[in-house]
Amino acid sequence: MRADRRVRAAVIAAVAALWLAGCAPGQPEQRQQEAGPIDPASFRGQTLDYVYFTDGPDEAATRAQLARFEQQTGAKVNLQIVPFADLEQTLQARINSGKPPGAARVESWRAYADSLVDMKRYFGAGYPDQFVDGVAIQSQTSDGRMLAVPSDLTMNGPLVNVDAFARAGVPLPSETAPWTWDQMVAAATAVQKANRMESAIAIDKSGHRLSTVFSAYGTTIIGPDYRESLDPAKAGQALDTLNALAGSGGLLKDFWLESGSRYKGANDQFLAQQAPVYLSGNWQVGQFAKTATFRWAAAPNACAARCGGFPGGKYMVAFSGAPNPALGAYFVDWMNRADAQKALDEQAYWLPTRKDLVASGVDYPQRAEDMGVFLAEINKTPAETYATNGAPAFSPAAKLVVVPQFAALVAGRQDTATTVRNIKSGVAEMVAKSGS
Repeated sequence: MRADRRVRAAVIAAVAALWLAGCAPGQPEQRQQEAGPIDPASFRGQTLDYVYFTDGPDEAATRAQLARFEQQTGAKVNLQIVPFADLEQTLQARINSGKPPGAARVESWRAYADSLVDMKRYFGAGYPDQFVDGVAIQSQTSDGRMLAVPSDLTMNGPLVNVDAFARAGVPLPSETAPWTWDQMVAAATAVQKANRMESAIAIDKSGHRLSTVFSAYGTTIIGPDYRESLDPAKAGQALDTLNALAGSGGLLKDFWLESGSRYKGANDQFLAQQAPVYLSGNWQVGQFAKTATFRWAAAPNACAARCGGFPGGKYMVAFSGAPNPALGAYFVDWMNRADAQKALDEQAYWLPTRKDLVASGVDYPQRAEDMGVFLAEINKTPAETYATNGAPAFSPAAKLVVVPQFAALVAGRQDTATTVRNIKSGVAEMVAKSGS
């Protein structure tokens, strides 16, 4: 595969084609009047707090763009990095104290909807048109306000320890011959035993990652109508597969039983060569290119009822209660202009959200073949999963329902049927609370 492999429009056509029903949580603040053009010269000498969580190599890429922003505007950006697990608590505390930051990078903007700047106020009604349709729609409320800017797309998928597979004499899957889930479990278990590893498959402690498994078996926790949609039989098959893996020692039980429902990455297991297969996503490529001490590669998602992974993405938001909301809005816009977003994509191994970058392509400096695997997965991924990820209730349901219920199953406190029932009822409650 060529080292300059590009992101093409067809790669994320499923996102662009997907219309998501708007759903505004809470009580939306009164629509603000058009603010008119922003004069960046007015920001000279001002300071913007930017609350940020990092996936790895994106921190260096972000700091480089912040330096450019400061040079061009004369403003100072105070980058405040917080752990992803603490992000919502940190932002809500600052909002409640009356001291929100100027801007933030978030996984879901809906929890802060009443505190965010409408980007259309500063940049016009047509502002969303420059972004891929699916994620642009996910950035807006049902009454047409654009409260977030999509900054990057992600795709879940497995990474494999090539050296460990070679030592075990177990072949790897390919684009034309991907694993089934049963085949992946069998292969990973064989490699685990041959290399005396701690586990066979490592999975981030994340309802988002578990949604990849649900999708493979043909179901999602929330459907395109933003309602609870889990198919009990299909979900049961997915959970039985993972629970059997945990019961055999192929999936670490303790990892899932620690720290409640808080997110925890399993990258340390993989980098320590204690698991030959790691279900994570494309954001690990740049980090592993620098830190892994063994040969590794991205692999296609395993198929069950269907193939493909599960999409994600991040947003940038500006807060209306900040000292200068116009500075926050301008910063968010500037960071997602073509030149800045392209530079971030190239260095952080993100997938672009802008239509012009999708059309022109992004050159990844290394590990282009691995990025190509993740890019190919986007075409294979069922369109409904983009709606699932964009649903207002998805993030809280994935974290507060799916993760603890799966942990209870793994711990032996309940059976599969009970777990499925609890997930369905818990997700339905989250949907009701979200106002969808």
